[in-house]
Amino acid sequence: MTAVQLPELRPGRLPRRVPVRRLRQILCLLPLLLVTVVAVQHRSVLAAGLAHLRTAEWPWLLAAAGATCLTWVAASCTRQGAVVERLPRRRLLATQFAAGAANHLLPTGLGASAVNLRFMTVCGLPLARSSAALGLYLLAESIGRVALLGALLIAFPDALRLGTLVPETAFGPLLAGALVVLVIAVAVLALVRRLRSALVSFLRTALGEARSVHTRPARALALWGGSFAFPALQASVLVLTGRALGLDIPPAHMAVAYLAATVAVALVPTPGGIGSVEAALVVALVAAGGPAAVATAVVLAFRVITVWLPLVPGALTLAALVRLKVI
Repeated sequence: MTAVQLPELRPGRLPRRVPVRRLRQILCLLPLLLVTVVAVQHRSVLAAGLAHLRTAEWPWLLAAAGATCLTWVAASCTRQGAVVERLPRRRLLATQFAAGAANHLLPTGLGASAVNLRFMTVCGLPLARSSAALGLYLLAESIGRVALLGALLIAFPDALRLGTLVPETAFGPLLAGALVVLVIAVAVLALVRRLRSALVSFLRTALGEARSVHTRPARALALWGGSFAFPALQASVLVLTGRALGLDIPPAHMAVAYLAATVAVALVPTPGGIGSVEAALVVALVAAGGPAAVATAVVLAFRVITVWLPLVPGALTLAALVRLKVI
């Protein structure tokens, strides 16, 4: 046998640490690069939205900007309510701001979920419990959004002309498609044992986390209060933007239009819903009785306030959190 002499490694200079450091530096620059790419791709929409903002009434726009800032507070409350342990408040709020930017750079929900999952694991929560808390948050937020939509539709049944949103002939194919997806999902779970075992294990962890959270009134209040406050604040931003641009639709009807549109595009895998949300909101506002031209202007201005203006500072915050190893 021939002996092979391995190269000596100097103390304190481990080669494996260099790629990690470089990777973190790349991750710090990646959000800004993605923001630039997204802004260039949608520059016409951004320019049109900024042009409409120049003709708007600024007091209403300032109120809309304030409501947008409160959405990050509501998201922080919901995230804290999903776990028993106390999370660091300032870092939690900064993470929600950064997660908003990440959510507009990756397919809907993936960016924010990845940022928050990393944040919780850095805070010391095991990956299984962090994933369970993430699932609980998504479930609570979905329930809050759908419940608000149902309550408003009961209170204002004429808020939307559903026939203009979805033709009657489309209900059959939509229902058939949903059943096909359900059958495929059940078949995959039945045939793939590992996937079924992983799902059962996750559900057990999630149910245990949900029980623990709901034994503490403060956590339950934060979870469900934030879950209802978040979509309500988002809807109020659209209402305030509509007021600023003179959209002649009752506020409750605009709120219904927003909730219906966002529920409808929830399964569309586009970064932050860019493109799909705008189209759905315009259709929903027209279905609520608004002129198409004004509805388009309101939607573009609304997306500038909620997406484009916070995008650069959110990306900078995300890069800073990565550099500081908060996420």
